[in-house]
Amino acid sequence: MLKKRIIPCLDIKDGSTVKGINFEDLKNAGDPVELAKKYELEGADELVFLDITATIENRKTFVELVGKIAKELSIPFTVGGGIASVEDVRKLLEAGADKISINSSAVKDPKLIAELANEFGSQCVVVAIDTKRVNQTDLVHIKGGREATELGTVEWAKRAEALGAGEILLTSMDGDGTKNGFDLRITKQVSEQVTIPVIASGGAGTVNDFIKVFNETKATGALAASIFHFNEIGIQELKQQLKIQKIKVR
Repeated sequence: MLKKRIIPCLDIKDGSTVKGINFEDLKNAGDPVELAKKYELEGADELVFLDITATIENRKTFVELVGKIAKELSIPFTVGGGIASVEDVRKLLEAGADKISINSSAVKDPKLIAELANEFGSQCVVVAIDTKRVNQTDLVHIKGGREATELGTVEWAKRAEALGAGEILLTSMDGDGTKNGFDLRITKQVSEQVTIPVIASGGAGTVNDFIKVFNETKATGALAASIFHFNEIGIQELKQQLKIQKIKVR
């Protein structure tokens, strides 16, 4: 039984950490390097850094900023945003990332998943899926959630695994920033249809939301941003509550 992971997320725009609701109305949430230090000290199991406008602005992730954050961390560090080639990944790994997360580029060119897995190993390749319910169908969205595709979420997760992804980061756009709880329905479906780890993301608002996602789905990680950035729930406190509920955490 894999121990469950608590994963803060730094959504980065113009070098600052931001947080919005349903991928919109972004507000500044602080300095990413300082937040990374704080999360390391508080006992986060991993940290995710997503340069949320890199794809739309057609530029690469801030390699320099990744390097500064990596220097402060001993926990696994996943970086995503604007990654489209083996060379992009090599630069980020050299800067100190442990894993990379691809979304839009993987949808446009699924072979990229296999290329990266062959070059760096599956354990390094996280496929991020931004999912939203459209006319009763769960569809994958790209370009920072701005563009719907015709790909079904569960089918795409299964295909990503088959191509060599080592992990799925599943973000419910409907839940994002709402603090109404993780989307248990789609998280359950995806985590039961793949054998690789699934990180649930989007909607965390209370300790109970984490308890539910771990008890009711096969997700092995839960990611959150605003509740940690704005000190609404402390990571240590969260882990204590999960242990009381007999949920094994790292």
